[in-house]
Amino acid sequence: MTCVHFHFLFLSLSLFQPSYSTLSLLFLDMATASSLLSEDHFLCSICLDVFTEPVTVPCGHNFCRNCITEHWDSNVQCKCPMCFKSFDRRPALYVNTFISEIVSQFKLSVQNKNNSSSEEQYANTGDVLCDVCTETRRSALKSCLVCLASYCETHLEPHRRIAGLRRHKLIDPVENLEGRLCTKHQRPLEMFCKTDQVCVCQFCTESDHKLHHIVPLEEEHDRRKAELGQKEAEVQQMIRERRLKIEQMERSVKLSREDADRETAESVQVFTALIQSVQRSLDERIDTIQQEQKTTEEQAEGFIKELEEEILKLTKRSSELEQLSRSGDHLQFLQSFPSLNTAPPTRDWTEVGVQSSCERPIRRALAQLEETLSKEIERLCVRAELKRVQQYAVDVTLDPETANPYLILSDDGRQVSHGDVRQNLPDSQKRFSCSSVLGKQSFSSGRFYYEVQVTGKTNWILGVGRESISRTGNITWTPASGFWCVRLANETGYEAAGSSVHLSLTSRPQKVGVFVDYEEGLVSFYEIDASALIYSFTGCNFTEKLYPYFSPCHNCNGKNASPLIICSLNNTE
Repeated sequence: MTCVHFHFLFLSLSLFQPSYSTLSLLFLDMATASSLLSEDHFLCSICLDVFTEPVTVPCGHNFCRNCITEHWDSNVQCKCPMCFKSFDRRPALYVNTFISEIVSQFKLSVQNKNNSSSEEQYANTGDVLCDVCTETRRSALKSCLVCLASYCETHLEPHRRIAGLRRHKLIDPVENLEGRLCTKHQRPLEMFCKTDQVCVCQFCTESDHKLHHIVPLEEEHDRRKAELGQKEAEVQQMIRERRLKIEQMERSVKLSREDADRETAESVQVFTALIQSVQRSLDERIDTIQQEQKTTEEQAEGFIKELEEEILKLTKRSSELEQLSRSGDHLQFLQSFPSLNTAPPTRDWTEVGVQSSCERPIRRALAQLEETLSKEIERLCVRAELKRVQQYAVDVTLDPETANPYLILSDDGRQVSHGDVRQNLPDSQKRFSCSSVLGKQSFSSGRFYYEVQVTGKTNWILGVGRESISRTGNITWTPASGFWCVRLANETGYEAAGSSVHLSLTSRPQKVGVFVDYEEGLVSFYEIDASALIYSFTGCNFTEKLYPYFSPCHNCNGKNASPLIICSLNNTE
């Protein structure tokens, strides 16, 4: 028997009341035919489960009694959920006993079939389960927001086949479908109120949220998902920034560790040298004391020897005088008295004495040691400082475009001297009118260092100048004019250019080092061979590019003809 015949039989039975014998014959025939029908023929289109107390409405469609009753209770007008036929008044509902019996037989046959099947599909732990399966519940494939139920592959089929069910909203399987219903209207939450920032159902948009800004749930989801993507990108950027900060901190710690190791090594070197200097001073002090003591002892031994000789002479004279005094020979006494009455020649020992070898107090010795150590500390500290700043050595060459026409530059740009003949050079706003030249390299941050040999010169000026310095007219080498320099003038000696500070140097520098810390506002000059600080400009406010500055000054009829030579240094940083 085909499905069409079966459905026609359902309609006939719902319209007519056959006799008991007729029902019996039909039932026997249908019981046999039911085994050829699938479960879909016995499903209520509302609950999508096998009929329970099936009833037939006037249009001929069949539903579970409770399903159709609840459906009409929740709607103002009675309509068939399948064909949407309206009824003027609510039809009376009676259980279709024939369909009920057929369904019972079908359930029994399905149960027997399921018990004998070895290919039953079981749900995994944690999966959303099908709400229709009665025995072994399978994993749900979709959840319906209209039916508020989840369906496996088998029970989802009516939603794909039946036109009315295909309009239902299907989503991936989820638990707690009741939470997706509007608590007021018991309708799916399919819209989003942007005004109140809440999810609403279709009825809400026509009542409480009628004048609000309403958008489909999917639209708001897509918008917020895009916003979430942007937030995620921002979070990822924050993560990258923090990882970069970690790298910077780790790099700073590494540099700090390297600085600490270098400072430790330099401190060990300085203090070892100081200890050696103290030990040397102590050895010298002990040697001096011992030499003085030896001299004192030798002097005392001479005095003692001389005193012992005089004692022998005096002892002999005492014996002679004693013997003469006991003599009874008056003539002999008177004859010997003149020679014995005269004392033997001796030294006047009243002012003679031996002084202590420690006549110099320890305080004086310590004062001398302190002075020595102070000079040694200064020398060692400058040496360590010089070693540190030499790490920032840069390669400096002279800029011919800034050189005064009387200056002679070497081909490699590392030497400059003053000539007697003006060279025919093109005019340039960069060119100095005095015997000066700048380096090609400029610096607007960080630290840099270079060295210049000044051997044989009687006049020179070295330092740095800012980019906007005046290059013509009467130039004054002052910080206010943009120069930070040290100069040697044959008449006045060494001085910090632009100040009244005259520099007292222990030796004539042969090589001068120039160090600049842009951010610190520091310009320092060093005497390389003596490891001594010549002078430092501190608290400078640099706002422009700085250029190395050189002036060999006039050659003074050959007395100052030696060139300034930029030394080549290996950057050890």
